[in-house]
Amino acid sequence: MDALSRMIARLQTQRTCLDHAAQLVQALPGDVLEVGLGKGRSYDRLRVLFPQRAIYVFDREVHCPPRLRPADAQLFLGDFRESLPHAFARLGRSAALAHVDLGTDDPARDRELAAAVAPLLDRLMLPGAVVLCDRPMAGPGWSSLPHPAVDAAFPYYLYRTGAAGRSASGA
Repeated sequence: MDALSRMIARLQTQRTCLDHAAQLVQALPGDVLEVGLGKGRSYDRLRVLFPQRAIYVFDREVHCPPRLRPADAQLFLGDFRESLPHAFARLGRSAALAHVDLGTDDPARDRELAAAVAPLLDRLMLPGAVVLCDRPMAGPGWSSLPHPAVDAAFPYYLYRTGAAGRSASGA
């Protein structure tokens, strides 16, 4: 597949899955997390889907246009393995939805980062929350969810976080 067709498949899949995930968490109060701001496109979509919710954003550094930049109070910069624990200290277990976009062209690096991020992200997620990601992740007690039919050229993964035995303090 050519690069342009792959990018189109990626963006269509991402939008379809974000819209679907928004429906899945409609009745669950809580914050929204964007892990991997990139150019700010999916963050902007989340702002449309969740105008009344706090959206917290994570990335190494900001590369998006100023109009798509989150407020400093909602932005966690640095390596995800450091910024996610820092966010937990500030936010606790408060997220109803997390969109994780960490994929690169290096599958081995992506697997390693996803394995490191999943348990850190899990600490921020409310019971029954939804995690949507561009790479497979295996959080503790997460179960795979079916997702809308999208272009198989760019797979996306949806998970429901564990619903039992967790307190708001993260225990």
